[in-house]
Amino acid sequence: MTRKIRITVDHDVCVGNAMCETFAPRVFRLNENRQSEAVNPQGDTLEQVLKAAENCPVAAITVEDAETGEKLFPNF
Repeated sequence: MTRKIRITVDHDVCVGNAMCETFAPRVFRLNENRQSEAVNPQGDTLEQVLKAAENCPVAAITVEDAETGEKLFPNF
Protein backbone atom coordinates (compact mmCIF):
# COMPACT_ATOMS: atom_id res chain seq x y z
CA MET A 1 0.00 0.00 0.00
CA THR A 2 1.28 3.46 -0.93
CA ARG A 3 1.72 5.93 1.88
CA LYS A 4 -0.56 8.95 1.48
CA ILE A 5 1.26 12.21 2.01
CA ARG A 6 0.37 15.85 2.57
CA ILE A 7 2.65 18.45 1.02
CA THR A 8 2.67 22.13 1.90
CA VAL A 9 4.67 24.92 0.33
CA ASP A 10 5.36 28.05 2.37
CA HIS A 11 4.63 30.85 -0.09
CA ASP A 12 6.22 33.37 2.27
CA VAL A 13 9.62 31.85 1.43
CA CYS A 14 9.19 30.11 -1.95
CA VAL A 15 11.26 31.86 -4.63
CA GLY A 16 9.94 29.84 -7.57
CA ASN A 17 13.17 28.36 -8.88
CA ALA A 18 11.26 25.15 -9.80
CA MET A 19 13.80 22.64 -8.46
CA CYS A 20 10.84 20.74 -7.04
CA GLU A 21 9.43 20.34 -10.56
CA THR A 22 12.74 18.85 -11.64
CA PHE A 23 12.58 16.06 -9.04
CA ALA A 24 8.81 15.49 -8.85
CA PRO A 25 7.28 16.89 -12.05
CA ARG A 26 3.87 15.25 -11.61
CA VAL A 27 3.49 16.68 -8.10
CA PHE A 28 4.69 20.28 -8.32
CA ARG A 29 3.70 23.16 -10.60
CA LEU A 30 4.43 26.86 -10.45
CA ASN A 31 1.32 28.98 -9.99
CA GLU A 32 0.57 32.35 -11.60
CA ASN A 33 2.85 34.01 -9.02
CA ARG A 34 5.71 31.66 -9.97
CA GLN A 35 5.50 29.87 -6.65
CA SER A 36 5.36 26.14 -6.25
CA GLU A 37 2.16 24.27 -5.44
CA ALA A 38 1.62 20.57 -4.82
CA VAL A 39 -1.10 19.82 -7.37
CA ASN A 40 -0.98 16.02 -7.14
CA PRO A 41 0.67 14.72 -3.93
CA GLN A 42 0.52 11.10 -5.12
CA GLY A 43 1.76 11.88 -8.64
CA ASP A 44 5.37 10.77 -8.06
CA THR A 45 7.02 8.40 -5.61
CA LEU A 46 7.63 9.40 -2.01
CA GLU A 47 11.35 9.24 -2.73
CA GLN A 48 10.96 11.79 -5.56
CA VAL A 49 8.88 14.10 -3.37
CA LEU A 50 11.42 13.93 -0.54
CA LYS A 51 14.25 14.61 -3.01
CA ALA A 52 12.33 17.67 -4.26
CA ALA A 53 11.86 18.93 -0.69
CA GLU A 54 15.52 18.31 0.15
CA ASN A 55 16.64 20.27 -2.91
CA CYS A 56 14.45 23.32 -2.29
CA PRO A 57 17.02 26.10 -1.83
CA VAL A 58 14.86 27.95 0.71
CA ALA A 59 13.35 24.92 2.53
CA ALA A 60 9.79 25.93 1.63
CA ILE A 61 8.41 22.37 1.32
CA THR A 62 7.00 20.29 4.18
CA VAL A 63 6.02 16.65 3.70
CA GLU A 64 3.84 14.77 6.20
CA ASP A 65 2.11 11.42 6.41
CA ALA A 66 -1.52 12.32 5.65
CA GLU A 67 -2.94 9.74 8.04
CA THR A 68 -0.64 10.00 11.07
CA GLY A 69 0.65 13.56 10.76
CA GLU A 70 4.22 12.28 11.05
CA LYS A 71 6.60 14.88 9.62
CA LEU A 72 8.71 13.24 6.90
CA PHE A 73 10.53 16.41 5.82
CA PRO A 74 12.08 18.37 7.30
CA ASN A 75 12.83 15.81 9.96
CA PHE A 76 14.59 17.92 12.57
